[in-house]
Amino acid sequence: MADFSLAAEYDNRARVPEHPAIIDGWNHDAEAFRRSASKAEYDLVYGRAPRNRLDLFKTEAAPRAPVIVFIHGGYWRTFDKSYFSHLARGALMQGFDVAVPSYSLCPSVTLPAIIAELRVCCLFLWRKFGRRLVVVGHSAGGHLAACMAATPWQDHGAPTDLVTAGMSVSGVFDLRPLLVLPVNDDLRLDAADAMLASPLLWPMPQQLAFDLWVGGEETSEFHRQSRSLSVAWSGLGLEAQVVEVPGANHFTIPSQLADPASPMTLRLAELAGR
Repeated sequence: MADFSLAAEYDNRARVPEHPAIIDGWNHDAEAFRRSASKAEYDLVYGRAPRNRLDLFKTEAAPRAPVIVFIHGGYWRTFDKSYFSHLARGALMQGFDVAVPSYSLCPSVTLPAIIAELRVCCLFLWRKFGRRLVVVGHSAGGHLAACMAATPWQDHGAPTDLVTAGMSVSGVFDLRPLLVLPVNDDLRLDAADAMLASPLLWPMPQQLAFDLWVGGEETSEFHRQSRSLSVAWSGLGLEAQVVEVPGANHFTIPSQLADPASPMTLRLAELAGR
């Protein structure tokens, strides 16, 4: 019974039965946004794997403004950048360039390999533009955004503060609960990898601000995950606040990033403008 309860806590699709229509809406809105984007570069190659491609939506940003990197979710095993182009709109309208990458998926690769690919993506953007980054991600992308924020970039030939701030939307930061869930059939995590891939357990190489946003209609585990990272990183001296969006569920909450006037986008712009 305990395992079943835990499985339900992490089964967002079962909790939101209308998710197919919401996902169809993502696809439609993303296509429409790409058609309207006047300045964009598509399918830039950032790494060696076939899915190591990113779309870059550009504005008349100041030369020193950071690039915002949006990392999509899908439990590290579904989706690609094409579903989420429209989520660049809010930050773009606020004056920031936005990169939206795809990455390899489980079970074809391991989760530590995905983390490594996103690091390659961040380094690619640094070498291309010479600008700092702000990372934001939804669901599994929220986990990956936290991993990028906690990466010791000086060990990769980049400035320690390559990532200046971050935001997770409905993220997971301690992967150990996933070991007993059906999703692990694809993730193939063992206990050691679950610990190594959990940013909750990592040291932080720098001080930065990292927001943790979560929908009011999400499960207690998703709230706990965000609170846990907030407590852990606040204890290390970081600014790590939890923000609840009333009435939002796991699939509706990211839409705030498409709205340049939403509280989430305004906060992201504030983080990027520091």
